[in-house]
Amino acid sequence: MKIKLVLVDDHSIVRQGIRMLVNSEADMEIVGEAACALNGLELIKTLQPDIAILDINLPDRNGFELLQDIQRCQPNLPVLFLTMHPEEILAVRAMQAGAKGYLCKNCSSEELVKALRKLAAGGVYVSASLGELLALEIGKQREKLPHERLSDREYQVLCQLASGKSVGQIAEKLHRSPNTISTLRQRILTKMGMENNSELARYAINNQLV
Repeated sequence: MKIKLVLVDDHSIVRQGIRMLVNSEADMEIVGEAACALNGLELIKTLQPDIAILDINLPDRNGFELLQDIQRCQPNLPVLFLTMHPEEILAVRAMQAGAKGYLCKNCSSEELVKALRKLAAGGVYVSASLGELLALEIGKQREKLPHERLSDREYQVLCQLASGKSVGQIAEKLHRSPNTISTLRQRILTKMGMENNSELARYAINNQLV
């Protein structure tokens, strides 16, 4: 039996490269691909893969939101984040959110295959450097970056604000009232020690959050 994978990434050239790599392995195959979270979730529900490979930056919903959707409909499906974001930026949040692995897109093909086999066997894959970050996090010895002080909902709103969305647009997308989003925006500014959306956007861009 082959390991069945669904890949969700909005860059076709990335999907092509991963597909060629995975399908060259005798024990695994890409059974479905999607360029957005909505289509990816539908594929996952329909195809019942063994592993989902997700990017974090997706055009309709970010990878963390998609991870939550997957956990609701298929709580036992292992998810591997494969992203451009360096480990020190988002990896700890990803693992705490329930991902079973986290790799940067500049990893070697051998490491990706190794990670997929580890997840398929029921394990968790972390690199040595991510293991150190997680150990420091558990021991409360790691100084958190400003965006890591945010709750999942606050982080979600941060990314939307940094992308240029208005409070009203974010409220509509997240099915919350504008007052709730305004309150979350103020909490984000306070926690991150910033004064306005421009500072949030600059921080998010500099740290590759959007």
